[in-house]
Amino acid sequence: MVRAFGFRLRSRTRATRRGRATSRRCRVRTDGIGRFAAIWAGQLVSIAGSGITGFVLGVWVFQLTGSATRFGLIMLLEAAAAIAVAPVAGMAVDRVDRRAVLVVSDVVAAAATAVLLALVAGGGLRVWHVYPIAAATAMCATFRMVAFTTVLPLLVPERHLGRANGLAQTLPAVQIAAPLAAGGLLAAVQLRGVVLIDLCTYAVALAITLLIGLPERAIRPDRAGSAGEGAWAELTGGWRELRRRPGLPHLLLLLGGFHLAAGMAGVLVQPLILTFAGPSTLGVLMFVGGAGMFAGSAVMTAWGGPTRRITGVQVFLAIGGIALALHSLAPSALLIGVLAPAFLFTLPVITGSAMSLLQTKVDPSALGRVMAGVRMTAQGGTALGFAAAGPLADLVFEPLLRPGGALAGSVGTVIGVGDGRGIALIFAITGAALIALAAWAATSPVLRAVDDLPDLLTTPDDNTPTDKGEADARTVAG
Repeated sequence: MVRAFGFRLRSRTRATRRGRATSRRCRVRTDGIGRFAAIWAGQLVSIAGSGITGFVLGVWVFQLTGSATRFGLIMLLEAAAAIAVAPVAGMAVDRVDRRAVLVVSDVVAAAATAVLLALVAGGGLRVWHVYPIAAATAMCATFRMVAFTTVLPLLVPERHLGRANGLAQTLPAVQIAAPLAAGGLLAAVQLRGVVLIDLCTYAVALAITLLIGLPERAIRPDRAGSAGEGAWAELTGGWRELRRRPGLPHLLLLLGGFHLAAGMAGVLVQPLILTFAGPSTLGVLMFVGGAGMFAGSAVMTAWGGPTRRITGVQVFLAIGGIALALHSLAPSALLIGVLAPAFLFTLPVITGSAMSLLQTKVDPSALGRVMAGVRMTAQGGTALGFAAAGPLADLVFEPLLRPGGALAGSVGTVIGVGDGRGIALIFAITGAALIALAAWAATSPVLRAVDDLPDLLTTPDDNTPTDKGEADARTVAG
């Protein structure tokens, strides 16, 4: 047995005690954490490629049309498509082979990217082409992520589940880092080369998914708890399962509020910075913020989060709320350079702790549909934040804090008046909202007790064979 970086290369062989063996097909075999890490690496590469392509296409649309509305429509369609397809993704993950879901979602997304490449190479790309392609890839990403988050707790021992969820939070962090790579790639290889690289990343993800040996319990759904259900019951099974477990609907509501605030901040932080700094400073601050999120993922991966996971959610919601509110104090690049990474650092801890709770406290037969519900909640909160942030800033808060505005003589004496100060007030309000959510989580008896719910998901032990082939190999080795 060869070990390298936690991976084990195994040959799927079966031998008798007399030494006779019959060869079977070979696959890369890993322990549970190694298998998860391999699948995560494939998804990381694929999401990085998609993030770069998405950013470059957005820039292309804006440069061609000069319309912020058409630019924003891409993100809106992606969010709407992801929300619409999530219930179907959850039902599929709980019904069919999860490896097949990962493979098919990558194949369909690759096909959409290939169409985009053909349009770019042939000089026929038009703005309207971008919207259906963006929607299709967003749908595929939803299937992929629901399957990924369902497989995760079936591969990783429970004591490492927080670490694995922390590592999984680097996937959305890649979206933040994508613009940094996109600028250099666009200059070097043009749009055609960027799309080609994206297409190659799907090939990498597919190869890893097909080569890594996954245990039956991870890829074959347990249908015992949902036999005989109709289509509507299948679609709504995740919500029913959450309602059956006291505190979990409250946790989902907590996550929705968190993503709403984070979505508003994510949309408005760039306009806020551009009111007092130039594009070069914006690029540096976006990089620093993304580094904070990567640091949070690294800490969560090494630490695993607190023993009582709801405590991690509470404490880091409060820390994130304070960091978000302090963005409003002054138009300062240094201030944002400290506070933005501090806020983004909290995201992996909050999300990782909440995901670990949800993954272990629900019936395994409904796990895919529950994960789809979680994704719908997160995407819905983020999309609502995206949709509300601009109009609130432009039509309400910026006018209130202009010189002579209704709040200029009160709030304006604290955070200032002029360009960007209305956006700063939104940061103060969203930060206060996160602190209020943290206080609710700390004082709500049903939320405080969510860690005490019995675990329904039996996660694999490090030393327990995860499928029959591995058990046979250990018997022969013994």
